[in-house]
Amino acid sequence: MQSRRTIRPQLTHMGINVFDIAPMEKFYTEVLGLIVTDRGKGKNFKADLVFMSVEPDTHHQVALASGRDPATKASSTINQISFHLDSLEDLREMYLRVKDHGVKALKPLNHGVSWSVYFFDPEGNTVELYVDSPWYIGQPHGDLFDPTEPTDKILADTEAMCRLDPKFMPIEQFRDQIRAQL
Repeated sequence: MQSRRTIRPQLTHMGINVFDIAPMEKFYTEVLGLIVTDRGKGKNFKADLVFMSVEPDTHHQVALASGRDPATKASSTINQISFHLDSLEDLREMYLRVKDHGVKALKPLNHGVSWSVYFFDPEGNTVELYVDSPWYIGQPHGDLFDPTEPTDKILADTEAMCRLDPKFMPIEQFRDQIRAQL
């Protein structure tokens, strides 16, 4: 048998089947700041489609597709859709924006490797906004935290917590270990 080269696909976008495309588009554009890059009716997949992104080089990071079966109302079509942010300041600002938009059940978690805020979009899909930390600890891990606290306090509290974990290391050391495995 011939050996094959290793191919590692990278996640580039998320598609969500939706009940009502208009409020979902409004949520992702107004709350998360995505812009609509395209829209139309599918030719092979007969649905209304809305494509959105925050990256000029990426046509779409989120695609909304109409026609979700109402019988699936109790369950989400995805586990979560995650959006990376550059800083704790950005996470704080987005936390306040989501809260000001009236979104309920915000859940900020400190994973040690990252800080996340979880919440639901209008159709009950879990959305995560997150920022990477400079440390690694064993996962899963999630402690509630207050994203409105000063950045220096969040960093100090997180580092102290991380140092208690037996797997603690700087994130670059962890990434080097993963690179060696790849």
